[in-house]
Amino acid sequence: MSERSRGQGEGGGRRDPRRVPRPAQPGRTARTGGSAAGRSGGGRPAPGGRPARGAGQRPPQGGALRLARPRPRLRLVAVGLTLVMLVFTVRLLQVQAVDASAYASKAAVNRYITVPLAAERGTITARDGSALATTVDAYDITADPYLFTPEQTKIKDAPERAARILAPLLGEERAELAEKLSRPDTRYVLLARQQTPQTWREIKKLKQQLAARAARSPKGERPNVLAGVYQEKHAKRVYPNKELAAPVLGFVNAEGKGGAGIEAMLDKKLAGENGKITYAQSGGRQVPTAGVREQAARPGSDIELTLDRDIQWAAQRAIGDQVRDSHADSGYVVVQDTRTGQLLAMASAPGFDPNDIGRAKVDSFGAAAVQDAYEPGSTSKVMSMAAVLEEGRATPRTAVTVPNRLKRADRYFADDVDHPTWHLTLNGVLAKSSNIGTILATEQLGSTRKQANKVLYHYLREFGIGRPTGLGFPGETDGLLEKPEKWSASQQYTIPFGQGLSLNAVQAASIYSTIANGGERIDPTLVRGTTGPDGRYQPADPPGKRRVVSEKTARTLARMLESVVSDMEGTGTTAKIPGYRVAGKTGTANRVDPKTGRYHGYTASFAGFAPADKPRVTVYCAVQNPKKGSYFGSDVCGPVYKKVMKFSLKTLQIPPTGNKPARLPVSAGKDRKH
Repeated sequence: MSERSRGQGEGGGRRDPRRVPRPAQPGRTARTGGSAAGRSGGGRPAPGGRPARGAGQRPPQGGALRLARPRPRLRLVAVGLTLVMLVFTVRLLQVQAVDASAYASKAAVNRYITVPLAAERGTITARDGSALATTVDAYDITADPYLFTPEQTKIKDAPERAARILAPLLGEERAELAEKLSRPDTRYVLLARQQTPQTWREIKKLKQQLAARAARSPKGERPNVLAGVYQEKHAKRVYPNKELAAPVLGFVNAEGKGGAGIEAMLDKKLAGENGKITYAQSGGRQVPTAGVREQAARPGSDIELTLDRDIQWAAQRAIGDQVRDSHADSGYVVVQDTRTGQLLAMASAPGFDPNDIGRAKVDSFGAAAVQDAYEPGSTSKVMSMAAVLEEGRATPRTAVTVPNRLKRADRYFADDVDHPTWHLTLNGVLAKSSNIGTILATEQLGSTRKQANKVLYHYLREFGIGRPTGLGFPGETDGLLEKPEKWSASQQYTIPFGQGLSLNAVQAASIYSTIANGGERIDPTLVRGTTGPDGRYQPADPPGKRRVVSEKTARTLARMLESVVSDMEGTGTTAKIPGYRVAGKTGTANRVDPKTGRYHGYTASFAGFAPADKPRVTVYCAVQNPKKGSYFGSDVCGPVYKKVMKFSLKTLQIPPTGNKPARLPVSAGKDRKH
């Protein structure tokens, strides 16, 4: 029998795979080839009267579908879930109880950290928009001390090795860096502030080289000791003009806060608001897929000053040269717009470079023009004359007999030179800067000296003596002016000619600007406006104003001050400017040494405005303790005044008025000269 016929004869259990099965016939049971039931009985009934059914046997056509019993399967699933839960429970116990410290240590390397985002500091500009203080890209170099531990680096001296590499790049002490990198109580330390992009590039290059070397070497033998060093972008404050206006601008200290000047006065506006960023890091690197929470920084506002950069430069150069040539302790020049009160220059010497404050002297950081208080001397006499004229006690032509010595209280008073008895006008008293003549004039302010003192005190206060200038500058002095009840016997007579009271250079300039402005005082201003982060420009608030003397008195004083410069007998002839009418006053005062509190040396000064008949610019100069050459205000500060005033008139394109001055007489009676 063939193979095919044998297969068909054994209960039909095998079929030719090439033959298509026939459809099942009604009333017959389909059989599956190769089943145990087919081979054992060819479809015979099983014991119990029920036919046996194989796993692959179809139910009779048209009968109900029967499913296998579910209990065995459910038991199998339950056993599987129990085993899975048991595995998870065992692993959880291992992590939380058995190996808790080890896993916590590993997790510490991969965690979220929060670092600050420094706001960009606002720019400080001159009135023409040129930058006086700005910011450039820089980096704070930071580190994670945890990544320098022996457990992470596999070496004991990782902080020392890293410090040895970083010290020459950062300019820091090796021991100090190693101490920071060894701190166990933090994940963040600041190694150096505001490093240049070049410095960070060098560190980054070294990190890459060490990482490559560590990858090639056997594990742990040559570790990357700079792996835990990072950078934070932190803009650096720079002053492109170096020493120019440095005492006004101030500087930003190592903590990023204003340390002096405008930087300190307007620190909150300039600084803006810092932000912060929180991110996951692993092995010192940010994990980009772990998400970032960032609070953006708000940049600071830009500040526009009233300073004219060119005039500031001229003033600073002039006073610096004079302080050096006179071997003086210090000096100041203030230039003010008489119509607005805006300060066009506020220069002082010696100065400093705010880009390198480490080499500057601490006593040069402040703005001496508002922080130094000193006795003004004869430049103060203009206030005494203003009181006499405003009160109607005299006119510029009133005759004043001036002896060589005048006894008052317990002493004799003198002028700066010995002279025979002078027969002067009140204008001549101011032109020749007579101390005695000023005492005699101010005695007319009251029927008694006590009453005269009260009247004079009132005018001194109105001119701003003993009061804030209005600038709000940090460290500014109000000067010193005691109430008249406290004036000593000598002060009653020295205060009228500028000794026994004190002021600062901006106050002194403001006195002359008040006269130039028709008797109305305008508070000096240094800030012209601000530009916020939104780009909107906000002008500064209008300055305060108050009337001190009448316009008539102010015009009269301007003519009298012209005599000081234009008359041959005046003390200020060194300040003449060809083509312009110039009003001015010299000053030479005994100087109180701030270290000893005693008189030592002199304060030379010169103050005035131009054009005298249509004032636009006030210039004030003072030099403290000149030791070489003359110490008189006309010789020391007169030339400085002339240089700065001439430059200012040219820069501001102020033409001469073309009017000829109506000269007032200096002498009276038989000694009168025309």
